[in-house]
Amino acid sequence: ARKDLLVVNMGPHHPSMHGVLRLIVTLDGEDVIDCEPILGYLHRGMEKIAENRTIIQYLPYVTRWDYLATMFTEAITVNAPEELGIFKYLKEPAILG
Repeated sequence: ARKDLLVVNMGPHHPSMHGVLRLIVTLDGEDVIDCEPILGYLHRGMEKIAENRTIIQYLPYVTRWDYLATMFTEAITVNAPEELGIFKYLKEPAILG
């Protein structure tokens, strides 16, 4: 007996919702046969916003790239300029005076 399966595309959900998610659901009637979650859909023109801000000013926007990995996106934003050699930082604090 051949089954006619229905593939339903749910999402991507609206960016204002917490959880940027798309689901590809395979149905056999009312039964869910398979569900493939796809995470990480979000784009709000962040690159354009970053053009006119310093790293410190831009940092609050970074957590909105992907709600599931905020710590990693912050680390990338802060550490990348140092690793690329765009600016240097002091290993030990300097005493001014």
